[in-house]
Amino acid sequence: MSNPLFDRLFARHAGQPTPFLHLPDGRTLTHAGFLATTARFAHALAANGLSPGDRVAAQTAKSPETLTLYAACVQAGLIYLPLNPAYTADEVSYFLENSGARLFVCDDGNKDALTPVSKAAGATLLTLNGDGSGTLPECAASLSEIFDTVERAPDDLAAFLYTSGTTGRPKAAMLTQENLLSNAVTLTDHWRFTAEDVLLHALPIFHTHGLFVATNVTLAAGGSMSLLPKFDLDAVIGALSGATAMMGVPTFYTRLLDDPRFTRDLVGHMRLFISGSAPLLAETHNRFEDRTGHRILERYGMTETNMNTSNPYDGERRAGTVGFPLPGVDVKVTQPTTGETVADGTVGQIEVRGPNVFKGYWQMPDKTREELRPDGFFITGDLGKIDEDGYLHIVGRNKDLVISGGFNIYPKEIETVLDAQPGVLESAVIGAPHADLGEAVIGVLVPEQGATVNVDEINDALAKAVARFKCPRKLIIVEALPRNAMGKVQKNVLRDQYRDAFS
Repeated sequence: MSNPLFDRLFARHAGQPTPFLHLPDGRTLTHAGFLATTARFAHALAANGLSPGDRVAAQTAKSPETLTLYAACVQAGLIYLPLNPAYTADEVSYFLENSGARLFVCDDGNKDALTPVSKAAGATLLTLNGDGSGTLPECAASLSEIFDTVERAPDDLAAFLYTSGTTGRPKAAMLTQENLLSNAVTLTDHWRFTAEDVLLHALPIFHTHGLFVATNVTLAAGGSMSLLPKFDLDAVIGALSGATAMMGVPTFYTRLLDDPRFTRDLVGHMRLFISGSAPLLAETHNRFEDRTGHRILERYGMTETNMNTSNPYDGERRAGTVGFPLPGVDVKVTQPTTGETVADGTVGQIEVRGPNVFKGYWQMPDKTREELRPDGFFITGDLGKIDEDGYLHIVGRNKDLVISGGFNIYPKEIETVLDAQPGVLESAVIGAPHADLGEAVIGVLVPEQGATVNVDEINDALAKAVARFKCPRKLIIVEALPRNAMGKVQKNVLRDQYRDAFS
């Protein structure tokens, strides 16, 4: 038995002096150097008592060392759980306890706040900072650059990514070796990535887009990445001259278009621009093409599935659509109550099946059965239609999920905080179109009779309770929420009412 994911993405580069990561300080980290550190990290994980199948949670800054930790987990047969650095201690506590993580890696600056959280969850705590320092690299520094890769099967788990619906606590999507590897290989071929490509990487690496799409595709192709800590307009414009491809969220492209330095001459050498994680407005498509001559390639994926569809590399990249099913992936649109496939042009729920589809939700067999059909189709919760030419259109979400700047935001979590505030009778959280973020969050509040709601105090409470990216951009006070005959809040009415709130 081998370790398919490590063998295909990492091991074949061992000892190769080829470039892998181009860093902002001008250094280039080779594949050989990256894999030597990976082996040392894998030894350090084993030295801390971890065994194949154990979970490793990481709330760390984007850095070469964080990518090394991911690779080391794959090599050591561990399950990697990346966490958004914006999560609060309370949020981290839930993830550690729910996942049963044996090791938690965080930044030194957060160590004091997170040590009691880690102890309560029974996880060993090590640190890893954005500059590559910390107790994890210190532990690994003197260890061997050769590690006997742990054998794993295609169906063995490789990662947890937490996601949620509009109710309940977040749930861990269990992603297997085959899920990650099959998608990386398919996308590498479909988007024509080769060893000659240099991907401009300004995405976060704690979710699917930046880690399992951008990084894995680059590794599968044998190319390199210009690794930026975050999206910084000056840094991105400076890095474009050395890149051949870029993956981003709509925010990246709208901000580039707002800068006069972003010209056709600057990107004339580029091969491909890809967008995902949030809807790209047709206006942005058209402005980008007019400015640069490039047509952005938009695709569709989820935490539970990685990528499902893509606009074509060759052929029409149609604005307002997410293209066609990827090779090996089945996509259908069904009637929500019966599960029967609807006719093309009819809106229904989107279901997908393929080697990219996750194994289920960690310790949630009932939820898994609800969303994974016996024939392998996953009920995505997205609403869409397939047009006469076979392009898939995403028209909404039947779970009211908000996607802002590429991040999933679940209304119920925010509503729980809002409803607990003094003077608030009830609330509803919705997303509204936003040219920069794709969608932005709005909180609609109903005051208790005779009460005065203090918006500033509510914003302060939200900032302490949830990550910043989840906080509403606007809080709107109304007399009552619209409801249907059954008393259910009509969020579709609110979305229509406030759809121009950010225009």
